[in-house]
Parts: sequence; C-alpha cells; structure tokens
Amino acid sequence: MTLNQAAAERRFNPEAGVGPSGRFAPIARPDLSFTAEVREATAPVYEKVKHFIPEIEWAVLAPMIHAINKLKKERNAVILAHNYMTPDIYHGVADIVGDSLQLAIEATRTDADVIVQCGVHFMAETSKILSPEKTVLIPDMKAGCSLAESITGADVRALRERNPGIPIITYVNTSADVKAECDICCTSSNALQVVESFGVDKVFLIPDKYLAANVGNKTDVEVLVWDGACEVHERFTAQELRDYRQIEPDVKIIAHPECPPEVVAEADFAGSTAHMIDWVKTKRPAKVMMITECSMADNVASETPGVSYIRPCNLCPHMKRITLSKILDTLLEMKEEVIVDPAIAEKARTAVERMINLNS
Repeated sequence: MTLNQAAAERRFNPEAGVGPSGRFAPIARPDLSFTAEVREATAPVYEKVKHFIPEIEWAVLAPMIHAINKLKKERNAVILAHNYMTPDIYHGVADIVGDSLQLAIEATRTDADVIVQCGVHFMAETSKILSPEKTVLIPDMKAGCSLAESITGADVRALRERNPGIPIITYVNTSADVKAECDICCTSSNALQVVESFGVDKVFLIPDKYLAANVGNKTDVEVLVWDGACEVHERFTAQELRDYRQIEPDVKIIAHPECPPEVVAEADFAGSTAHMIDWVKTKRPAKVMMITECSMADNVASETPGVSYIRPCNLCPHMKRITLSKILDTLLEMKEEVIVDPAIAEKARTAVERMINLNS
C-alpha cells in the first residue's frame, strides 16, 4: 500500500461520527446564499480580486469564502496557500501564503490543531514532517506534481549505490520518501548555497534537471542531474521570450529557475517565487512578465498597483485541483488526511532541518 492509499483509507467516515484520529465531529453544511451579510463580510476580499473575478461569479464564490473562514475558527485550522493558488483562495481564505517550504515552516509557529494545505501532495507531506502533532489535510489527494513523481526513494538508493561518496541534495519538491534518502534538502532560492556547503567538487542535485543546470552555471562544483522537470516551467522557450520582447520592448521578464537554462538566460531576473514577488514589489517595473505558473501574477497584481502584467499563461493542472468547494468539504468532513510513516518522516525531517540550520 502506498502512502497516498494509506492516507485515503483514513478519510473521515460520516457514519462513524468522527474525523481523523477520532478527534473531530462533523459539521452541518452551511447555507451558501449570497446574503447581505456575506456581501459585507467579503467586500474587502472582492476589492482585491475584482479585476480577475466578475461579479456574477463572486456571488457563487463569496458564500464559500465566508463559510470557510467561519469553519477555520471552529476547527482551529490554518489554511496554507501556495503562490500558485487562484486569487479567490490566495486572498479569500488563506492564513499563510508563500512557497512550499515557507508555508510548512510558518505552520509550525501556529497553535492550530489542523493544517489545510492548499497546494500539491508533497507540500502537505512536508507540513506533516515538520508538524507531526498536527492533523494535515489536503483538499484533493490527487493533487500531485510531475517533478515530485519523477523520482522515488528506491531511485535515490540506487543512485547512491552507483555513486558512493557523492552527496545527494534533493529539491523540496519531492516526496517524503525521497527526502528521507537524501543528505539535505534545498529550495530554488538556496540551492547554490547548499551545493557549495559540502566543500566537494561534485554533488547530485535532484530531481529537477533545469534547476540543477541553472545552479551548475553559477558554481565550479560539478552538479550532477536527474532527468526530472516541472511540466509548467519546461514548456517555456527562449524564442517565446524573444518574441514577447519584440511586441513589448520595455517589458521586464523574470523567470523561475525550474525553467530551461536558455529561458533563464533571456530573463532580466531569475529566482524563486518569493524572490520574484520581492523583485516586482521592490523594482516596480511598468510592465513585467512572470515566467512561472500564471496564477501567481494575478495574486501579485492586486498587491502592486501601477505595474502592468503580461501573462504567458501556463497553468499547473495539479494546483488547479484545489478549489474553494473542495476546501469547504475538507473542513466540513475533515478529509483528506495526509499520513507519513514516522520512520520516513524522521529521516526526511533531518534532511529538511539540515537545510534550515544552514540558513540560520
């Protein structure tokens, strides 16, 4: 049985009258009418998202946002939303927003009993690894990741057997099983620092071949790769960026390092999602193009008035499995619970904490 299957079998059973670990009672489904109370309560949110969500659609979304925000308090839950969530989730119900590791770290600092992970499965696993005492839920257990699914723990063990003595660094965008088999984790923002921290001439940086190549271009360390990639970022091409510049000569292009090296070379700046957001907020370019999942531009646009966004819209189909209606169901029924084997979690936590300690 896989971890995903085991987690699925622990879903809330309404007939039993309890939720995960027997600690949560069911809550009756709320009225989702667009009342005056709902309109008033959600008005500040709509002010942020009105350029992306028409009023007719808001009449459906607002009651769910209102209900979710009430349910959070009843469940003592915190909602973590990745930067790639849609604006209704990102601005409407999220308590903490950011990249995957930032979300997991911030969640450890809350006194919430429940974490609702609005992102993909490996992110929920990371939250569970760092907060084993909390109940971690994901609104859709099928929200996966092409990058995380490109490698397994068994692959890492085989890699180590064939290459004894070479440190293996894993990107946080991997399963708990993979993290448990690696020496240390990294993020897209600290990958270069982690690579050079070993003081050796050769390391593996897995599984993203493009992140590894982009880091390798900045260091004398030989960075060995695994043939994995993000299905969103690998679709961008250097020619596409050159074509956009011809149409919009004054646009500033910023790219995620999961993009191919030739795409990064064409960009004015490359960095993690957090660094991309900081760059826009600091530089305030007249026009900007974010070469990443396109919902992020919508979310940042509401926080950077005066900046015009050109959107080459590559959507992540896995992230888009997370919706307001599924978040509502998750809190009502306390499903789907993410479980990580304690032995795997302990080893994976060591790899994550080594990275955190390196940055502290």
